Amino acid sequence: MRRVPWVIAVAWLIGAALAACRVGPDYQAPAPPPHAEAPLVSLDAAAESPAPPPDDWWRLYEDPRLDALVREALQANRSLIAADANFAAARAVLSSARAYRYPATSVAAAGVYGRDAATDEILELGGHSPQTLWLLEDVIQAAYEVDLFGRVHRAIEGAAAGADAVAAARDGVKVLVAAETARGFAAVCALGEQVEVARQSLEVVSRETDIVERRHEAGANSVFDVTRSQALVAQVRAGIPALEGQRRAALFELAAILGRAPADAPNELQSCVTAPRLVALIPVGDGTALIKRRPDVRQAERRLAAATAAIGVATADLYPSIRLVGLYGGAASRLSELDTNLGRTWGIGPSISWTFPNMAGPRARVRQAKAAQAAALASFDSVVLNALKETEQALALYGAALAQRQALGEARDKLRLAFDMAHDQFLAGALSNLDLLTSEQSRVAADAAVAAADAALVQDQIAVFKALGGGWRGQDR
Repeated sequence: MRRVPWVIAVAWLIGAALAACRVGPDYQAPAPPPHAEAPLVSLDAAAESPAPPPDDWWRLYEDPRLDALVREALQANRSLIAADANFAAARAVLSSARAYRYPATSVAAAGVYGRDAATDEILELGGHSPQTLWLLEDVIQAAYEVDLFGRVHRAIEGAAAGADAVAAARDGVKVLVAAETARGFAAVCALGEQVEVARQSLEVVSRETDIVERRHEAGANSVFDVTRSQALVAQVRAGIPALEGQRRAALFELAAILGRAPADAPNELQSCVTAPRLVALIPVGDGTALIKRRPDVRQAERRLAAATAAIGVATADLYPSIRLVGLYGGAASRLSELDTNLGRTWGIGPSISWTFPNMAGPRARVRQAKAAQAAALASFDSVVLNALKETEQALALYGAALAQRQALGEARDKLRLAFDMAHDQFLAGALSNLDLLTSEQSRVAADAAVAAADAALVQDQIAVFKALGGGWRGQDR
């Protein structure tokens, strides 16, 4: 096998040594907007802790069923599988960009029977007639771009930043999948609690209606009293199918997050009739940690880095592009001559291309890249501010929901006590049927309101964890 002349290798080494100048700005990580790293203003010491939140925040609910569901979702969710594929594609783009740091080589072997214009011209200059013959060649070629102005280096920087941005986007999908899985589980369990409360209320009002009916048979109540009491039973019963339908819908929603068909919905969760509850304060950390943790912030920062690298690539186009080209092989009309000095062909030398003096196109591309960088910087600031806004809003809503749940719980306890008193007084004949019915309605409404508040409270808790950006670290990348 032929050996490439040593001069080609030396030329490549010289070209690599010359590749030291890199045009365009060097990337510097942007500073967050003013006061973005300040403590969270909506932190409530009675409900939240400044401790950093764990990545696997769902374990704070101490429910093995939820843990298993999140693990399954992070493996099987279709959106996450697509995000993994996008990341693999971005890594391939980066590998392609890195390949330009090395010489591009090609090997060609050909045999063509016919006439070649160049050969005919040489024959005619020597007084010979054109001939039909075999044209044979086997050539190895190599070309190396001397990266004098850093175009290749900046392109690699941009591709690496782009791959990091796609990785951050994938991590953002993980945050969403973990949060939506927890939301689905919480919805199923909370609706189960609401169904149980509605059934208990139905049992209470049905029992009271039986008492009213028996008293009517004894001549103590009117038909109107009986009808009103029966109407309340029908109203309470009517609310149960709607809750059960919502629960089935929540199961189907959870199945989709898990990557399952509706027929494979996790029906075993129908035994869950208590909304998930935290056993400790919510750890929320601070603004600085939030900015570092949120994948969307990291994605915006990496996009800014890619946009900065693009300025260098565009700026390098203002300068000459220099390539070292070498070839070695044979070209002859007979196969026996390919490996002889007669048929040997080789060459080495620089190739220079430059768009000059008309530089309007390259300069316009530089301006375009700088504008894209300015937009990426503004987008970074916007993403940071939005992350802080979402977190503060989630904390504010959670604090309000917590206070509402406490107040509703106190009201429910009082109304239950009032109902028990009304029941005893009604049996003693000291209270009218209307007053008893009013007390029943108040108790039923209070029980339903507390169950609904439990459902809303756990959803607000999960919204806080989602806003904090947990759920992506510790996964295989």
